[in-house]
Amino acid sequence: MTENNKEKIDLSTKIKPFDPKEVKNIDALLSALKFCGFQGRNLGKALDLLEKMIVEEDCLTVLTLSGAMVPAGMGELICILLEYHFIDVLVTTGANIIHDLVDVTTDIGHFKGSSDVDDNQLFKFRINRIYDVFLPEENYEHAEIILLGIIKEIFNDKKVQITPHELIKKIGEKIENRCIISVAAQNNIPIFIPAFSDSEFALNLIKYSLREGYDFQFDILKEVQMFADIIRKAKKYATIIIGGGVPRNWAQQIFPLLDQTEGIKNMGYNYSIRIHTAPKYDGGLSGCTVSESKSWGKYHLESKYISVWCDATIALPILITGLFQRLKII
Repeated sequence: MTENNKEKIDLSTKIKPFDPKEVKNIDALLSALKFCGFQGRNLGKALDLLEKMIVEEDCLTVLTLSGAMVPAGMGELICILLEYHFIDVLVTTGANIIHDLVDVTTDIGHFKGSSDVDDNQLFKFRINRIYDVFLPEENYEHAEIILLGIIKEIFNDKKVQITPHELIKKIGEKIENRCIISVAAQNNIPIFIPAFSDSEFALNLIKYSLREGYDFQFDILKEVQMFADIIRKAKKYATIIIGGGVPRNWAQQIFPLLDQTEGIKNMGYNYSIRIHTAPKYDGGLSGCTVSESKSWGKYHLESKYISVWCDATIALPILITGLFQRLKII
């Protein structure tokens, strides 16, 4: 595998030049790339591993999602993965959730923008920029108003003691239109937001507290225990990691916790596919290899994994489309 120690020298398989005339669909594209080099080969190998993770019985698959994937147009892709139960748990940033709410509550959501623009002018026009995506502040404000209405509908008592996961599920149950949190609620798939306060979603709750008198008390440690309960019920475990950051490590740290509290050793995730652009040599967490994570007990010693060094907005749609074609869903 990509991040393992040096593979044995093997001269039995030649590089096969990529021939576009032989490619009829994305599945065939990825299959052909396995006989090429670099990240193309890794992406092709990732499809084989992803298929194994999905079709294997009793394998719990956790998607960790960092980066601005929803503003970049990946929201429907996540909805489909939830809808087909190709993922069993979603661990994400609060930013992706509030952007999901913006999309579902405003009809217009986000706009194609440009990275070559005067940000001072954008500030004057109250337009937020996410690289080459524009989001008018009024869309945030509209989502804030809708969210407040849902909060008022859910809670009679303004003193609210809850976990972020439970709150997101309750909100998702109230949203009729299709979005990540509504599809997750319909399919009873938990969404965990480890860095909950780091988002516009949390800022909205603070404003509700100041303006409407709400007192939100979030039990974030209970969520770790809830995730541990989910892990205990599965026999095998897999991660699909988009980027890195808090979602990635929050999902991975569960096995060291079980080791330290219950003496459960030699567990860890059995499979992992990671799409990222972070280097490993600067010591940063998001560049940390799966092999390094094995030393912490986060991955099983015999785990199978692949790392694709690529922009997730390129690799993820290709990979998931190839999976659906291979499984003859599309």
